[in-house]
Amino acid sequence: MDATRVTEQPTSFERPQGADSAEGRGALRHAPKQVGGPAALPVQARTDGTPSGPGTTTPCGKGNKGKEPPVNGPEHSQPATTEPGAHRPRPAPEGIPPQPGTEQERAPGAQERRTGQGLPPGRPMPMRRDGDRLRFVGAATRRIARGLDLDEIVMGLCRATVPTFSDAILVYLRDPLPVGDERPTGPVVLRLRRTDRIPEERDTDGGLLPPAFDPEPEPSGLAELSALTTELCEVRPGGALNEVLRGVRPVFADAPAARAALPELLGEGGDAVVPSGQHAILAPLRGRRRVIGAALFLRRPERPAFEADDLLVAAQLATHSALGIDKAVLYGREAYIADELQRTMLPETLPRPTGVRLASRYLPAAETARVGGDWYDAIPLPGSRVALVVGDVMGHSMTSAAIMGQLRTTAQTLAGLDLPPQEVLHHLDEQAQRLGTDRMATCLYAVYDPVTHRITIANAGHPPPVLLHLGGRAEVLRVPPGAPIGVGGVDFEAVELDAPAGATLLLYTDGLVESRLRDVWTGIEQLRERLAATAQLTGPDHPPPLEALCDEVLDMLGPGDRDDDIALLAARFDGIAPSDVAYWRLEPEETAPGQARRLARRALARWDLEDLTDSVELLVSEVVTNAVRYASRPVTLRLLRTDVLRCEVGDDVPQLPRLRQARATDEGGRGLYLVNKLARRWGATRLSTGKVVWFELNRG
Repeated sequence: MDATRVTEQPTSFERPQGADSAEGRGALRHAPKQVGGPAALPVQARTDGTPSGPGTTTPCGKGNKGKEPPVNGPEHSQPATTEPGAHRPRPAPEGIPPQPGTEQERAPGAQERRTGQGLPPGRPMPMRRDGDRLRFVGAATRRIARGLDLDEIVMGLCRATVPTFSDAILVYLRDPLPVGDERPTGPVVLRLRRTDRIPEERDTDGGLLPPAFDPEPEPSGLAELSALTTELCEVRPGGALNEVLRGVRPVFADAPAARAALPELLGEGGDAVVPSGQHAILAPLRGRRRVIGAALFLRRPERPAFEADDLLVAAQLATHSALGIDKAVLYGREAYIADELQRTMLPETLPRPTGVRLASRYLPAAETARVGGDWYDAIPLPGSRVALVVGDVMGHSMTSAAIMGQLRTTAQTLAGLDLPPQEVLHHLDEQAQRLGTDRMATCLYAVYDPVTHRITIANAGHPPPVLLHLGGRAEVLRVPPGAPIGVGGVDFEAVELDAPAGATLLLYTDGLVESRLRDVWTGIEQLRERLAATAQLTGPDHPPPLEALCDEVLDMLGPGDRDDDIALLAARFDGIAPSDVAYWRLEPEETAPGQARRLARRALARWDLEDLTDSVELLVSEVVTNAVRYASRPVTLRLLRTDVLRCEVGDDVPQLPRLRQARATDEGGRGLYLVNKLARRWGATRLSTGKVVWFELNRG
């Protein structure tokens, strides 16, 4: 046979005359009858003693004269006529052209397509096979290329080759898979990633037929591939498997190198699944820089063996699969980095400040691009206040997420300085200009005070918040819109509004209310109506549960409404009742510590917390003494009764106290040491007008 000529084996969709009636993959149980000759395969004995298999020959006689071309030659044949009751040929898989041999082509007197010579009536029509391998490779690589992640690519390889090219396949990949240019450390380990095979056939009554791999009930059938092979295989340096993988090129299983490598790959007893002869191909999977696995293609013994040209097909399949796996691993690493970046940019958990409950949601624009520029935050402030922040950087890419992280960090730093909301936005605007000329963002910054039941809001080009009152009325707050952050040279304005107990403030980004199907103001009105309708379900005296309310808000999104990232922050205002607050102003005099002790004792008696009197008097005396020593203006003392007892002492000195270890001869320096030992928590926060030192005690 001319070695340069492209030939083809009968593929799984070919059905010989007299095939079983079962459709689908089971059509491979019976192989076409072959003529003896140099290319004939060994005879497979059937259980009834009748010779069967690739080596079975058709006796020469009555018009045959031994002139039929061998099955393994460049041309194949199919029956010329279809007998009554014979089954239709199986449709070719995607990308495989339908084979000639229709009734018109098989008519008596038809000419052979290549030579143009007429064929005797009843002779099988030789099939044209030139180019079929190229068509198969094209269809298979397209199917492999459709996969986006690792599992899809491996499945595409299996489904493209079984049963068209092979009866079974085993795919091994390195564990772990190397990513990009990184150099793996440790031994090379291959893990069996996936197996695929032709399923067991069903007879006309719907029952399962025995596997066609071997009529004897031995554990060498293709149905037990996973059970007969090991899941993990360590590639020993200098071993036979290592040499085959380094060679990169596919090899037949009966080659000396492959015969030594297969037991190492499949494990002890695993070589039982590999038929003898050229019925198996071991193909290394080489990515961009290194071998990342191997694929083992198997054909049943009764099927035609692989040819030399099939090694080229296996090489093409292995190359496309390995490159696709490489790209999938890189994409998976990029997606992992993006997820981690987004997760670290957003708060992992929300704080639990006094007098307010919080809930949040974040939805990316798409599952394939999980990063964006939307963010939210809740920052505890001195005096039991809390800052509520929501912002949106232009775009939803890695760059947008990085800029968002810088702006969020800046906002947290500015909030720690207890600056007014408009000042925070002004400094954010300056920071955005330092990051670049095209760094634009919108932001809304609000500060809630649970003692005064007031909220102060400043806006920088962001959609206005919605306030859901206890009675069920939803109100879009009138906040000056302002210019986006990054414009520069714009003053921001803050407004102070009532925040009644039981009300819920909803902060969101424009992805919730704006899409291709609706403008932003239409979306805001729909949001307001949705909140009002949800509040009606729980009645006028009970606000809706916060988490359920967030879910209801997101349910208003319909198909096509996910054009942008969505950040949502909901705050339920509980506030602190006036009866749970005690507040005094003390002159910076020597008598201030004693006065502070008496006032604290009376408040604890009024709240039935006498068991905390000794600890509170001691700690209040120490903190007030430190404040009076350096203050030039009146010192403030405030006690708050919530789930804990909180004490706050404020003065006009910006320097924060620090904990230090006093020596035995020192007369002072032990006040904060006592606070640190006796208090549940304590801290000091710098204000624009000074500082606040606070501590908390458990109520017991």
